[in-house]
Parts: sequence; structure tokens; C-alpha cells
Amino acid sequence: MATRKTTRKTSRGSARKTLQAETPRASLASGIDELLLAALERGGDANETGRYLVTFREGALDAGIKAFGSRSLRVADARDFKGQSVSAEDTGDADALVFPEIGVALVGGEALETSGLATRAEADSDAEPIEIVEPEYFVFAEGSEYLRGFLSAAGTIARDLGEGSTEGVESDEVDAEVLGATWGLRACRVPQSARSGLNIKVAVLDTGMDRGHPHFTGRIITGASFVGQPVQDLHGHGTHCIGTACGPKSPPGLVPRYGIGYRTRIFVGKVLSNSGSGSGASVLAGMNWAIANRCEVISMSLGSQSPVQAAYTNAGAAALARGCLVVAAAGNAASNTGAPANSPTIMSVASLDSNLAPSSYSNRGKIEIAAPGRDVFSSWPRPTLTRTISGTSMAAPHVAGCAALWAQTSGALRGMALWRKLQATARRLPYPASRVGAGLVQAP
Repeated sequence: MATRKTTRKTSRGSARKTLQAETPRASLASGIDELLLAALERGGDANETGRYLVTFREGALDAGIKAFGSRSLRVADARDFKGQSVSAEDTGDADALVFPEIGVALVGGEALETSGLATRAEADSDAEPIEIVEPEYFVFAEGSEYLRGFLSAAGTIARDLGEGSTEGVESDEVDAEVLGATWGLRACRVPQSARSGLNIKVAVLDTGMDRGHPHFTGRIITGASFVGQPVQDLHGHGTHCIGTACGPKSPPGLVPRYGIGYRTRIFVGKVLSNSGSGSGASVLAGMNWAIANRCEVISMSLGSQSPVQAAYTNAGAAALARGCLVVAAAGNAASNTGAPANSPTIMSVASLDSNLAPSSYSNRGKIEIAAPGRDVFSSWPRPTLTRTISGTSMAAPHVAGCAALWAQTSGALRGMALWRKLQATARRLPYPASRVGAGLVQAP
């Protein structure tokens, strides 16, 4: 791992406030488990990791890296790693990790304090390469019990770190009613589509995937981990989401079709640990990687209790500019849409029940589109193989899969053009846009 450092020193204007002494310190290379336990001990706003996200102004990446060097910050650059696959744990003694595709950097809490960079403040002038510095927040698989109370006890963390958890809004496992296709695929008119998503790259950023799942034999799968654990999914959430977006057309045995883009190229980004936990940086690292690989569709069924963050907005904008579309689950708190789906450059997905009504748990407000989310049957790690669960987490991969089918129809349907096509072709529903957006996503 190469680091970059310069020795020239500068100082910011007096309007830039420095960190206060009581600011929690977290090193750049801290793992997610370490950050979670430290947050419990620290108290206060336990949603913050103690590290910070620095968003550079458009076109100011190189100047921003130079500014870091001028403050004696040791910089690791994702471009120094194969395929830009890098996690914070890989950075050694670096103080900052730069994600060049999205114009964002992660900086350790102590390093930020000693550098004199400001937090929660915008740059003094347009000449500044740094647009804003924000706290990094924890991120979880949508529906995780952390979202209903976050770090309520050390015992909860210890159990989850050892055993993992499952989707928070869960249904009883049920046998498929029909062998043709799941209700969600039928509602999206997937079985009628002649498209398969052939050669379209779909990145699912989640808890990883069961790479040995028999339903995916022979598929082209590229994996990378951003949480210091193998890509193999010991949680289940990621395997379930990948199944919906990219699963088989004809799974073996008495199993209905549950996958949409059955000939897509699958990119598995493990941005959440086997306990379903991650951080803003792990998600952004996955986004940076997916964009660097020019994945036409990027699906994220995860969230955090945080406001709109410039880092996610920048990442979504970078994706659109490079012909990629990011879709994200709106959240399951029956409240306002959570991050990262609340960013204007990321397509927010709400959940529908089988009667095509908004699910009671589905967040509202900034919603672009809706999809089946209640009682969704899909793949699950061995030996279970399949499972039925619920949540906006299950709705987002329905949109991702349909987006892949649309992307196959025309090379012009990329980025914002694909976003608009999904909304223009959605089935209108008799509910407010704040609940269902443009309506129910439809396959071509």
C-alpha cells in the first residue's frame, strides 16, 4: 500500500473552526467491531463512528490530496489497490483514505483533530478544494435491531458479532404458492419480459454472498470486501438481495423463479459485516469500487440514522456521470427516508405489500419508486437455500433487477436516462408520491 505525503504547511482562515478536545478519536484503520464497541463505551451520539468524511469540490480531487499533504496527513489512495478494492483496515498507518471515483475521503478522528480541519462546516471560499467535513455514521442492514435502539447493551453487540442477525421485519417461512414465479416478479411483469440482463453489471453492496450457492452455479461473479472479512455471507441479507436482483430464471427443484436479471454479471461488495453492521466509509468504498468497474446498476439495501450527507450525494452524482445508477432502500422505520437513500442523486425505493399498498413499515418522504417488499421469497445461504423475509431491503433489488433489464434494451439507458425510464414506465398507484414515488417498477 502506497502512501502520499508532502511537507509544505498551510493554515486555514479564522472562520474555520477546529475540533473540540472532547471529540471522540477513532483511527482510520479501526475495524467495524472495534468502532461499535468504542461507540458503546463513548456514549453520546452513538450513531457516529468517531471518524470523518471529507467531500472535495468538483474537479478538486488532486488539490484536495495536496491539501492533506500540506497538513502532514499520510494519504492512502484507492487507486493504489488492485481494482480500487480497499477497506479502511488495509490502510496501515495512513491518516486518510481517498476514494477518487466519488471525490470523498475518510479521515481518522485524531488525525482530523491534529490537522486543524473543520467539521460540519463548508469551505471558506470556492478556492478551497474541500467542500465539507462531516461525521461518519454507522450503517446497518435495513431492519437491523440496531435501528430500533442502537447499541442498547454490550450483550447485544457481543451476540450479534458472534452469530449475526437476520432481517428485522421478518415473515414466517412459507412455501411458494406457485412454481411459476414469486408474487413480486409477477407484479413487476418480469416473467413476460424477453430480457435477461445479459452482460449488464449489477453491484449489490450488502453482507456479501454465499459464493457456493447451488442456484448460482456457472454465473460470472466478482467479489470484494470492504469490512475486513471474507466476501462469504454468514448473515443472509446480501444473498437474499442478490437472489432477487440477479437470481436464476429456473432454480432447481420445486422452487419458483425469484430472480430478475438471470444473465447479469454479479458484483458482490461486502460493505456490511456478518453482523449486518458497517460504516459510511465501507459503503462509500463499495460505491467507489462499483463505479470504477462501471457497474450499470448499484443496489444498496442498507441505511443509517443520519441526515443527508454530501459524501453520499457526491457518490451518487459521480455514478450518474459515469453511466451508473444507484438504488437504495428507503428504510423500515415508518418515518422519513434514511441515508443514503435520502440523497438527491440516489434513487429511493419504498416497499409494497402483495395488494400493492405501501407497507406499514416503509419510510416516506423522498421516494422515487416502489417495489414488492413484503413476504419476498429469494435465496439464502446454505444449507437453507431459500427464505421469505420483508422490508424495503427486499424492494430495492426488485428495482435493481428491472433496471438491469431496461439497461439491456439500449446502450443509451445509463445513469440518469435509466432513472427516468424506470419512473416513466412505472405502474401508477393511488397513493401519494411521498409513499410510492412514481409507482410500481415494471420490467421492459
